[in-house]
Amino acid sequence: MPSTGGVFEVSVNGKSVFSKKATGQFPDDDALVKQIKPLLST
Repeated sequence: MPSTGGVFEVSVNGKSVFSKKATGQFPDDDALVKQIKPLLST
């Protein structure tokens, strides 16, 4: 079935880390990992 759209959102512990809807593009993998890592240890 073809895609009908959608959004790509990343959140950690309820905190928004990335929103494709807001930026219009997918995140850079390395940059996203750098943002997420500190949040996983809290």
